[in-house]
Amino acid sequence: MTSARTAAGSATPRGRRAARSAGDHREMAILATAERLLERRSFADISIDDLARGAGISRPTFYFYFPSKDAVLLTLLDRVTEEADAAAGDVLDRVSEDPRARWRELISRFHDTFRAHKAVALACAQVRGTNAEVRQLWAAVMQRWVQATETAIAAERRRGAAPGGSPARDLAIALNSMNERVMYATFAADGPAVAEPDVVDVLLDVWLSAIYRNTAPPRA
Repeated sequence: MTSARTAAGSATPRGRRAARSAGDHREMAILATAERLLERRSFADISIDDLARGAGISRPTFYFYFPSKDAVLLTLLDRVTEEADAAAGDVLDRVSEDPRARWRELISRFHDTFRAHKAVALACAQVRGTNAEVRQLWAAVMQRWVQATETAIAAERRRGAAPGGSPARDLAIALNSMNERVMYATFAADGPAVAEPDVVDVLLDVWLSAIYRNTAPPRA
């Protein structure tokens, strides 16, 4: 998905002060503290004092880096989605080489990225209904991934590997939304849920069936 990330998507995360360098160790300490605390507590139960104390700074110093704890969560989400984009790389540009292998590689890389940052993913999913900025950021991210998937499906149809059917965009929306829900259910143990070792293969079979009407699509 090299070209999937838009200029808007690579901008400074909303709510964050723009003057600080991304490499500032105190900013990184705040983010690391937040992710560590999210592994044990809900976002609502984490205070700015908790974040400042964990980062080894004072509360006033915290505000030099972030205007609120919501801005910390937004920055974490932005970093995780950037990591997912980087992991996906140019996989979608190479689907025709070996469709089953490339689609599996794509799903697996996204799954591995979000599993590695499970606490952030779950926290964002849980606050999305009440936090407009998290909701807007996630919607922009999903739009990128839907667009990239739509482009790949359309390319497979043009080369005759995938049959026509539902509009490629609608199919891309359904498949990406399914991935989001299935992975969330597994990570959160919010049953019924697919067992962790089976998630990628189950999702892959559904993607291949939906795109090719067959789980063994033809190679180039």
